[in-house]
Amino acid sequence: MRIRPLLSLTRRYLAPLGLGAVGLTLSGCFYANTSQAPIATTYPYSEQQRMQAAHHWNVLAQHEATHILQRERVRFRDLYITPTHDHGLHGYSGGEFERGFRTLLTSELVTRGASVMTEPTDATAEVRIGVETVTHRDRGFIRPPVGAFTALTAGIAVATIPYNQWSEPALGLIPGGILADITSGSWTHTGNEEIIITTQIVDGERILYSSSNIYYINAGDRRQYAPHRVPQAPTTPTVSITDTW
Repeated sequence: MRIRPLLSLTRRYLAPLGLGAVGLTLSGCFYANTSQAPIATTYPYSEQQRMQAAHHWNVLAQHEATHILQRERVRFRDLYITPTHDHGLHGYSGGEFERGFRTLLTSELVTRGASVMTEPTDATAEVRIGVETVTHRDRGFIRPPVGAFTALTAGIAVATIPYNQWSEPALGLIPGGILADITSGSWTHTGNEEIIITTQIVDGERILYSSSNIYYINAGDRRQYAPHRVPQAPTTPTVSITDTW
């Protein structure tokens, strides 16, 4: 007969304690998901091409010529492609890329009917080419190419088949080799060297067109894109002659 009053009393005093425990738990979860500094995360997966042949320079020239002639403000303008750094300008000269890309872009524009001038005039718009080299010195982990681990594990799995079923173990490497041949053409190392190539068309103080593209490059090719100092001709020493002793 006393059980019901006892249960009622228990619920009356223990219910607030249960709610308090739940509150403490939720507050603990809240503070567990806080941080005194931003947590490092990654960007969504993306791809970036590697420029490692003169043909790639021509692909970029075709791309820029197409987009330049699609702009109403420059399509019918007389264009003058400014030369690379003069040898006398601060003692630096443009790299091989700037000279080659300027020639390729000229050919593409002329082929597509653009008016390209050999000398600048008051009516011409200047086409300027700029190259910025970037060297990363402290990169963290970079994800391998998509499918690399899948291809590797598939190759390992295939290599075990002959020991179980085929009479010649070497035959098991053939499917893995075919898979590697199919996918390896799209793989390349990331590297620490990048370039930013910007093509602009300027009319006085106005920028009529601007396009920037980013590529990986091989470390040994950096000189092709970076301006380098031009050796100066040695100066002839002079001797002053005077009749005073």
